[in-house]
Amino acid sequence: MDFYLGLLQVIGVHSLLGLSAWCVLHTGQVSLAQGGFFAIGAYGAGMLTTMFGWPLGGALLVAALLAGAVAVAVGFPALRVKGLMLVVATTAFAEIVRLVFFNLSWKVQTPQGLIGPDGGLGFGGIRYFQANAWSSVQVLLLIWGLVAAVMLLLWSLDRTRIGTLWRAVGEDEVAAQSAGINLTAAKVSAFGIGGAIAGLAGGLFSHNTTHIEHGNFTILLATFAIAYPILGGLKSLAGTLVAVVFIQGVLIEGLRFLGDWRSLLFGALILLVMLVRPGGVLGAPLRWPSFKRRTAASTTDSVISAERTRHA
Repeated sequence: MDFYLGLLQVIGVHSLLGLSAWCVLHTGQVSLAQGGFFAIGAYGAGMLTTMFGWPLGGALLVAALLAGAVAVAVGFPALRVKGLMLVVATTAFAEIVRLVFFNLSWKVQTPQGLIGPDGGLGFGGIRYFQANAWSSVQVLLLIWGLVAAVMLLLWSLDRTRIGTLWRAVGEDEVAAQSAGINLTAAKVSAFGIGGAIAGLAGGLFSHNTTHIEHGNFTILLATFAIAYPILGGLKSLAGTLVAVVFIQGVLIEGLRFLGDWRSLLFGALILLVMLVRPGGVLGAPLRWPSFKRRTAASTTDSVISAERTRHA
């Protein structure tokens, strides 16, 4: 039972990571910086609770805000590059963050002794849950409660003007700009919100695993982050969740006996989905009783028409 509870906790953390990438991909940008924001949240929240005695809620909030602020700072220069160059630039940023934590050595004296990041040896002793007698079920409920809250937030945001602008920029950036849409605001807001969600996921990850190191935040983590919404479908938040469950629950854990062959299957899966269902497994939008979701084309046309009317 502990194994399955732990697996569900991992799926919950990776669901948040996938949702963070969903925000950026929604605006037509492909960023591999999510692993860097994830690392900032992991180290930030871990240091606040273990080294300074902060409560978990405050530590997670500050970690998310810190990662979001860094994401906004990254988002502005990222506007100058597109396509492959954006992928390279964000990959470089994630590697810089990883190497900063690889070289970070800072310990403080606590009642439990010296504790803090120790360079290449990692950052251990993040035992907030254990010290406060949290059970595995309580940790699971916390993680999935935050997943539900983030999904509800993004679902609501997707039906506001911000979500409409994200879709318009992602579908046709030139047309959106010609209609007077502020590309900077749309893209940077997606970076910031996505970075904050990744930081929240990182904070949960560090407290769930109790020990983190630079090797947890490699390019593979960023690849998983963008693979989840791409495989699940950008038009459906539930698609990201389905993709995480399949990849983490079936492909990684269920097929563990295949060893490194799982990496080959992961690549083959991406190619298959791109060929068979380019829009993702759940490419169709979610159907809600009280809402009538418009098509992508009508969404773009309507937002462009509205922006032209407003500027006129």
